[in-house]
Parts: sequence; C-alpha cells; structure tokens
Amino acid sequence: MNNDPGASDEFALSLLDEAKRFLEKARGESSEDGRTAFLHAGLLLAFCSFEAHINAMSEDFAEGMRDLSTHDKGILTEREVALEDGEFVLRDKFKMIRLEDRVRFICKRFAKKRPVDFSNSSAWWNKLSNAIRLRNDLTHPKSAVLINVKMVESAIEGIIGTLDAIYLGIYGRPFPAVGMQLDSSLTF
Repeated sequence: MNNDPGASDEFALSLLDEAKRFLEKARGESSEDGRTAFLHAGLLLAFCSFEAHINAMSEDFAEGMRDLSTHDKGILTEREVALEDGEFVLRDKFKMIRLEDRVRFICKRFAKKRPVDFSNSSAWWNKLSNAIRLRNDLTHPKSAVLINVKMVESAIEGIIGTLDAIYLGIYGRPFPAVGMQLDSSLTF
C-alpha cells in the first residue's frame, strides 16, 4: 500500500474516471446483458471512488488535527471507542459508520469555508441518497435489481456533487473532477 496521501487521491479519482467510462460503454452497448454489466461496474466503481475520497479525508483529519476527541477519531477511523480505566480509548476493532453519517460528520465538524446544505432542496444530497439505496439493493439483493443508464448517471452526479459540496465547504475550492461531469478521459 502506498502511504503517499496524493497517491490515494489520484487512485480515488482514477476509480471515478473508470466508473464514468463504464457508464459511457453502457450507453453504447446494444445487448441488454452487456449494458447491465457496464452499469453495475460503473455504479460500484463510483462508490469505491466515493468511499476512497471519504476515507482519505477522514484519515487526513484523524492524523492531522490536534483538537479531536476520542469519539471524533472513532468516527473518522471507524474504530470502536471504549471506556477503560475511566477514560475513552480507541480500540483496534472495526466499528462501521453509515456512509451518510460519516459525510455529515465530516462536513459539520470540518467545513469552515462554507456550510454544507443537507436539506431536501440539495439536489446532490437527494441524488446521493437514491444512489446509496440503489447500491445497497445491488450489493444486498432481495430480488432482481433493475438498473438503467439514467439511474447510474444520477448516482455518479450525486457522488460528484457531494464531493464538490464537501470540497467547497472544507477546502474552499471545487472538487477536482467536477468540471468533467460525466465525461471520462479513458478510452478502453
């Protein structure tokens, strides 16, 4: 594993570019089976990219901020917090935090440049919420999941919009890939 923070950002961006390329391939695919496979790949890689970005930010904050509580670090690192000998400590035990909750926490705790709006009027937040439901339906199916190009377009737009809102709120600048929208730079 490469410990260079810039490398993890580049990897996360490359995953997003791959997701967008699979979406492009789905648009041009004539067979239903092929289109569905490309859409599945695009959706899942988009979420891999999103989680890689959130994990990289979380790690940066957990390691670089001095004024974090043990509970803050527990949320950022997804580790269990326990009370031992009268004080809170981090245990080396995984404690899953819902993705939406981590995103909200990061924004509430660290967005100093601009407040991040999670209301129902935020198109990116609504798209992300729908995308998470779609991803969960696909990864934990109870029945066949019907997926189409519009659904994956909306999911990727939600991910890009969310990352852009986070970047604007925390760093005061747009998310680097926001200008490309749904266009990939890949040609495979």
